[in-house]
Amino acid sequence: MSHPFHIVNQSPWPLTGALGALTTMSGLVSWFHTGSPNLMIMGNIIIILTMLQWWRDIAREATMQGHHTLPVTSGLKWGMILFIASEVLFFVSFFWAFFHSSLAPTPEIGAFWPPSGIIPFNPFQIPLLNTVVLLSSGISVTWAHHSLIEANNSQTTKALALTVVLGLYFTALQAFEYVEAPFTISDSSYGSTFFVATGFHGMHVIIGTSFLLICLMRNMSSQFSPTHHFGFEAAAWYWHFVDVVWLFLFVSIYWWGG
Repeated sequence: MSHPFHIVNQSPWPLTGALGALTTMSGLVSWFHTGSPNLMIMGNIIIILTMLQWWRDIAREATMQGHHTLPVTSGLKWGMILFIASEVLFFVSFFWAFFHSSLAPTPEIGAFWPPSGIIPFNPFQIPLLNTVVLLSSGISVTWAHHSLIEANNSQTTKALALTVVLGLYFTALQAFEYVEAPFTISDSSYGSTFFVATGFHGMHVIIGTSFLLICLMRNMSSQFSPTHHFGFEAAAWYWHFVDVVWLFLFVSIYWWGG
């Protein structure tokens, strides 16, 4: 019977992805106990290879095999919306932990915030620069989207390349900030909430940058059209989510919390 839905073929990538995640987690625990990161690196390699192969298959389904019909695309959109909603709740838990500790600081940390002995970052140095960088990347990815809708492939490529560069620049600045940090993740509830919240956001920036880099490569291969480019839209939605989370991080943890 003919229908517009895509019956997904059997794929090894969910299994290899799960094995990569298991290897990475086991390797992380092993690294803590033995000091050797080799098993974790192997797990990361398995995950990266799985991502590349899985992305390749989905790109083929969308552009060469014609499987991404309107009903399928609608399902993908709702799937992405629900995924971003789950990510929102993921970060809500970090903000909850931060405000739980900061609004009513306990005597164990000096009964004030930031805790005794903690020297917080100046929010108007690297954090403010990172805010400008990330907001600029939000503008450039919107520029890329409008250029794609207008079938301006050259402008889309330039805007996407600029967004990827800004994402890499943000990651480099955050890495420098971590290296220069005057406190660690083990320094009271301030250190733990700061590094867990900003660290997971940094991981999301790396994931979003990878997502946009794949979109850049696909656009350069003419795999997007003005009416059929949900892969790019999903990446743009994710990137705007990352932007909004950073604004909350900057205002609450860097500025108010510092």
